[in-house]
Amino acid sequence: MEVLKVKYGTPDAAQRFCESLTNTGFAVVTDHPLSFDLVHRVYDQWARFFSSQEKHEYTFKPEQQSGYFPFRSENAKDSPIKDLKEFFHVYPRSRLPEYLMADTWKLYGELCKLGEEMLNWVQVASPESVRSKFSMPLSEMVQESEENLLRVIHYPPLQGTEEQGAIRAAAHEDINLITLLCSATAAGLEVQDTAGNWHAVPCDPGSIAINAGDMLQLASGGYYKSTTHRVVNPMGPAAKLPRYSMPLFLHPRSDVLLSENMNAGQYLKQRLLEIGLLKKA
Repeated sequence: MEVLKVKYGTPDAAQRFCESLTNTGFAVVTDHPLSFDLVHRVYDQWARFFSSQEKHEYTFKPEQQSGYFPFRSENAKDSPIKDLKEFFHVYPRSRLPEYLMADTWKLYGELCKLGEEMLNWVQVASPESVRSKFSMPLSEMVQESEENLLRVIHYPPLQGTEEQGAIRAAAHEDINLITLLCSATAAGLEVQDTAGNWHAVPCDPGSIAINAGDMLQLASGGYYKSTTHRVVNPMGPAAKLPRYSMPLFLHPRSDVLLSENMNAGQYLKQRLLEIGLLKKA
């Protein structure tokens, strides 16, 4: 299984990007216009936030899904064991500490812009039989969406007392159209092939890993597969170090049709119930 590295700006970038998405569900984009210095600054600023007690002042409300999610809030679909992570959901409506606002909102905007371009790559490079299934061009689905989500994740150092079977992020698929993942501060991301084998996804500094989500799979009639992935626990000295990552989940506006009988808002609510972030009424 080979997750392709695609150099941004090359004539065949869109074609290679979609080839990798089709074959593996993932692609890694290099030489993109996103500032690596900006990514580093945002990581440093959020490390300060997660190490402070002020994070509890921003604890999320289930009906809003915005704000701070304490350690072990989430489980993968069909998994009874909570992941070893805490995180913060950044939406356009989110309230942030003042020292986080400038760089976080700048990164959010740049990732959304780049993500729209990646969706246009998918649109252009997909067969006509696939494009005809989309209720509108993919990039238009996410424009001015209030559900585009930057999730800032902190995986604390392991203590050696973790529940058996608990890992940083259990095997799962993403809910959205595509996910853009800035290179994390440490390795650990793995993708599963069709035979059930796991493969490390490159996280070279300055690269962005992009994967297809369940909504793209649904909208494309299954042409693009939402590939299973996970974040494994490190071994040795690395186990005593934290890991940070910042995926941007590109979500359509709630009223966008993904299939004949399902819009994005309905699908999102269904999946949030399954992963424990939304409780049944």
